[in-house]
Amino acid sequence: MSGHSQFSNIMHRKGAQDKKRAKIFSKLAKEITVAAKAGLPDPDMNPRLRSAVQAARSQNMPKDNIERAIKKSQDNDLANYDEVRYEGFGPGGIGFIVETLTDNRNRTAGEVRSIFTKCGGNLGETGSVSFSFKRVGLIEFPKNSGSDDDLIEMTIEAGAEDCISNEDTHEIYCKADELHSISAGLENQLGEPNSVSIIWKPETLIPADIELMEKIIKMIDALEDSDDIQNVYTNFDATDEVLEQLSG
Repeated sequence: MSGHSQFSNIMHRKGAQDKKRAKIFSKLAKEITVAAKAGLPDPDMNPRLRSAVQAARSQNMPKDNIERAIKKSQDNDLANYDEVRYEGFGPGGIGFIVETLTDNRNRTAGEVRSIFTKCGGNLGETGSVSFSFKRVGLIEFPKNSGSDDDLIEMTIEAGAEDCISNEDTHEIYCKADELHSISAGLENQLGEPNSVSIIWKPETLIPADIELMEKIIKMIDALEDSDDIQNVYTNFDATDEVLEQLSG
């Protein structure tokens, strides 16, 4: 299981998503607006927008909020947002990839650098971390979509690369350029997925004990608290015992 998945499970158990719902909605709305502005304001004709809307629905974002974010994309006074990626190392040499949407590169760069420094990490050059990750498509379906065996069989038939089932979801991984075609095929069989996204999946994981995990969570929390930061990916690997201690 990747650090991406493990962290999602930890934060779900800790109830952190509920505490940060307003901030989550704000980031989802920004992605919806940017996606709609970059293409057509119609989810059926714009794969990125469709993915953004699905992610918003999975977080129970109100329909009015979603429609308002799409409509905002047509505002001529809307700020231009740049997609900027930062890479670096956190406590214990854990790799971090940070994706941002910003209307002020200098502000965002300073904030990201400050968080890395305060948390005992350091920013690296572009490629210093991502070389050990793989850019892949991820489709997440709710657990009740089907049995683990059924999902594995469907994954193979659809042409995806892997299916990992956990307590809450089925995670299906595929090549990034095949994401939307595979997602559409599976959606016909399983219903609407929780999310459809292109992520950074670590190819090499670094073991993390409870002490290191507490530092990692503190750093991820600080990064995700920034309005400019959309996604954070890491390559930690925590045992079930460590996860239980964290969620206890």
